[in-house]
Order: sequence, then C-alpha cells, then structure tokens
Amino acid sequence: MKKSDFNYQLPQQLIAQKPLANRSDSRLLCVNKNTGDCQDSYFNKFLNLLNPNDLLVFNDTKVIPARLFGKKLTGGKVEILIERIINKNHAIAHIKASKSPKKGVIIELEQGFSCEVLGRENDLFQLNFKGEITLLTLLDKIGHIPLPPYITRKDNNSDFKRYQTVFATQQGAVAAPTAGLHFDETIMQKIQEMNIATTFVTLHVGSGTFQPVRVENLDNHLMHKEYFNVNETVVTMVKKTRVNGGRVIAIGTTAVRALESAIKDGNLTAGFGDTRLFITPGYRFHNVDAMLTNFHLPESTLLMLISAFAGYDNVMNAYQYAIKQQYRFFSYGDAMFLST
Repeated sequence: MKKSDFNYQLPQQLIAQKPLANRSDSRLLCVNKNTGDCQDSYFNKFLNLLNPNDLLVFNDTKVIPARLFGKKLTGGKVEILIERIINKNHAIAHIKASKSPKKGVIIELEQGFSCEVLGRENDLFQLNFKGEITLLTLLDKIGHIPLPPYITRKDNNSDFKRYQTVFATQQGAVAAPTAGLHFDETIMQKIQEMNIATTFVTLHVGSGTFQPVRVENLDNHLMHKEYFNVNETVVTMVKKTRVNGGRVIAIGTTAVRALESAIKDGNLTAGFGDTRLFITPGYRFHNVDAMLTNFHLPESTLLMLISAFAGYDNVMNAYQYAIKQQYRFFSYGDAMFLST
C-alpha cells in the first residue's frame, strides 16, 4: 500500500486543543474489526465492554518536560526537543533555530543553565548539558511539556498533569501514550474491584510518532527508534489469559508495539531494547485481540497500524463516520475501541 492510501480530510475544528474537564468524559467509538460496524458510546462505559478473563495491557511510560527554550551566544533563538536521554548530562535532541548550530556552539537556557552541541546524529543533535545537576532535574526546573505540533496553544501548568497518564512511572517519553489519558483513578479502582487483570509494558514514545512518512512507497520508510520493555510478568499474564479464554486488550498503539516487538520465534518473550517495528496491513498480530486507541493523523504510522489490526476499509470508513459525528481527534481527543 502507499502512503496516500491513508490520507483523509479532517476539519480543523475537530482537532482537540485541550482536554475535557474529566478524563473519562470522552466519547468512545466502538468498531467491530470483523464487520466494520460502528457504535457510539462514552468512555465511562468502557468497563461494560470487558469480560471476566480479559487482560488490559497499559504502557507505564512517563512524559518528561522535554521542550527547552534558549538562545545562542550570538542572540539567535533556539528551541530544543529532547528525543532521548543518554546519561545524566548527555542527550540527543531536535533543534529548531534560524540556522542549525554547529559543533561547539553553546546554547544558553533559562535560569543560567546551558548546553553544548557535540555533533549531529542524522537529523538529531548530540548535546551535553553543563552543571552539577542531572539532566532530568534540569528538565524538571525549566522544561516544558512537549505538546504535539497540532496543538497550537502554548503549554500550561495543567498539561503537566493532563498530558500524562495516572499510572505513569517510567520516565523517558516525549509524547504521551494517549489512549491511556482517558483512565482516571476512579476507573482504575473499578477495574481492580471487577477483578479484571492488568499489566504494564513500557514503550518510551519518541517525537518520531509525529514525524510524517516522507516516502510514498511504505517499503522505503525507516521507522523511528523507540525503547521498549516487556517483563516476565507480562509474558506470564498473557499466557494465562490465553489459557482462560480471555482477550489481551492493548491500551494504545504503543502497548501493541511493545508486545509485538517482544516476539521471538512466534512466541512472546521477555525482553527490552530499541524497536523499529513498522506495522502495516498484511501484518499478522501475535498477542493482541482488541485495542483501545485515539484517532490518529492522516498518513501516520499509527493509522497504518490500526488499519493492519482492524482492516483498512473498516478503519477508513470508521474515520469518516467519526468526522461526520463530530468526534474530537488526536492526543486530547476521543477514543476508539477495536474489537469483535
């Protein structure tokens, strides 16, 4: 298939610019991945769709305040988006400036902090942050929440809480696993009271999730690299769910990619590392029976992934239905449940 096969026209007003007052107030479009049938619902009814032996797989990654603003010694403004922290003072990052900074350039940051450009790594820059404190501490002091590019407003204090899942524990993401944003403490408590099994994988979402696919032939696309971790507990719980006849329900495309990246010889195996797994129609899923997800950008790798899972025609038709019904799209938008 081609990149253009995944294009669709979205009215600008349907791009959610801020979250709803309550996380679970979102709408929920239920799509039968076999028939394509669409049913309107609300996320606060999601638990009614679960069966006793089901397993919910969450991504416990935590968004870091990865956006920094500064200036060169010459006065030129610089915007930095940390892509990955290498160690306590070293990171690779995207840099937005009138002219790309060269090796050795010092960038002055807020509150007297600074960093030095060590070199380039393809489109990214290697940065060394000066001072005694660790980079994570520096980000906590002066970093901004890295809202996606389609959110046109500036970040504010509420985004520190709302662009983060309530179960986030593992620092490292620069974008939220957005399907998880719909869960609040009350719903998590109800899941526990219902004895629905839950487990957690980690996939640190990178800014590459928002990068456009630049080639028409998908075979030529190089997927961005993201760190994942699937532990033995996850493997055991997935196997138990299979034995008991339950469904493995991935909460978000990132949970899907983590599970599918941990496949060895056709079996789910504990492991960690970097994944470049690119899922397109024709891919055979090993571990996921149903998926909760948000609505994704046109021509994005995430739209390609859910099309592989629920069928290209079913997904594209569901998106047209969602547009007609005025669903809210993207990170702070509504949710879709793909199941049978």
